[in-house]
Amino acid sequence: MDVCVEELAFCKNKATLRFVGHCMASTHTNEFARNGTGKPSSRIELITLGDELLLGLTANTHLTWIGAELGRRGVLLERNVTITDEADAIAAQFRESWARADVVITTGGLGPTCDDRTREALAACLGQKLVFDPAIEAAIRSRFAKYNRVPTPNNLKQAYKFERGEVLPNANGTAPGLLVEEGGKLLIMLPGPPNEMQPMFTEQVIPRLEKRGMLTDGEAYLQIRTVGVGESSLETLFESTFSRNPGLGIAFCAHQGQVDCRISSPDGRYSREKLHAIADECAALLGDNLLCFGHDSLARVVANQLKSQGRTLAVAESCTGGMLAASFADLCGACKFFQGGIVGYSNEAKMLLLDCPECLLTQHGAVSAECAVAMATGVAEQLGADYGLAITGFAGPAGGCGENPVGTVFIGLHAPGGDWSKQLNYPGPRETVKKRVLNDAIDWLRREAMKEARKAAHSQVN
Repeated sequence: MDVCVEELAFCKNKATLRFVGHCMASTHTNEFARNGTGKPSSRIELITLGDELLLGLTANTHLTWIGAELGRRGVLLERNVTITDEADAIAAQFRESWARADVVITTGGLGPTCDDRTREALAACLGQKLVFDPAIEAAIRSRFAKYNRVPTPNNLKQAYKFERGEVLPNANGTAPGLLVEEGGKLLIMLPGPPNEMQPMFTEQVIPRLEKRGMLTDGEAYLQIRTVGVGESSLETLFESTFSRNPGLGIAFCAHQGQVDCRISSPDGRYSREKLHAIADECAALLGDNLLCFGHDSLARVVANQLKSQGRTLAVAESCTGGMLAASFADLCGACKFFQGGIVGYSNEAKMLLLDCPECLLTQHGAVSAECAVAMATGVAEQLGADYGLAITGFAGPAGGCGENPVGTVFIGLHAPGGDWSKQLNYPGPRETVKKRVLNDAIDWLRREAMKEARKAAHSQVN
């Protein structure tokens, strides 16, 4: 009985991605295929540059984001190396990657300051001259003019491009991306700030790779996003379905409170329609533990539910400090369902802003089922919402007492069908507790909204 398990580093949110050859059918294959399977087989390497990454001052989100974007299009990012801003280190690593890769992507080091050396170092490696481009200069000056500023001379360092290369315009910054094709290989140089790099990658790099046949046509897999079921339990649940469909590519990716299952056809034996049928069969087994097909977040799924039902939401929170409100406010179109949020940390704030009775707080305490319900109903009434969702607890490291130790959190929910509370106990660091309770609170709201929708549909039938 062969089981193939491969640990990869690019899954988002520091989740662990495991490629599993199914225990009951060793003919199952890895999701990302190699030569001879009908999938793209280009070798892509990523070089992330910056002392700030190595010093831990900035997280290397480029790896997780670019890896996930390529993975969606059927390509496994073969390697990522993070190096310093020193020119010799840049040149040495580029030569190593260029010798074996079909595509080398770099991020960082294209800015205006003295520690931005990527452009010059790689031009020397490729034996190309850097030439001044007046069009880039005009774009830089235009961007500065929007903010009533004038670029300093060092900003014009960014106006140089490879003599035999392509410029990738930067709509969100001053440093353009650069692309060089030489000897059948591609060098793609992207700026470091994520708000500049990500749109450039999506809008300009992906289409160029697709045109060269390096990516699949559309997503390479179907993703079943689940919540409330563990990774091993999910595999067991899907076991009979997968065993009846040998040759599937199967991957499980565990997030905070969620598990994604991705299915694909590495050798092309299954049509897109058949993959959808298999996914539908898996979804039927999940019931309400199915979050969605695709990549939507919990908050996005709930937002779509509430908008489709014509319902509104307001939130109240203490220990999560605005994270719950931000989950919904960050969504485009939030004004169509989200009334607002109140962070009521002190007892005084809970009484003043959420109308929590002083006697309730005195008798039961701020971290209690009674307080959670009072916060949920209070914020719904104050902001005129159909649903009120509240969080109060001891996230740590201090606080907690006796029967309510650190990690004790209460969720309150006000819904058209009633008011409830739920107690959770999560060990771990403060940030971990906050993220876990956030996930559980939004999921509880999702499930209650689904019940409400089913009740409404049943009443219409009758």
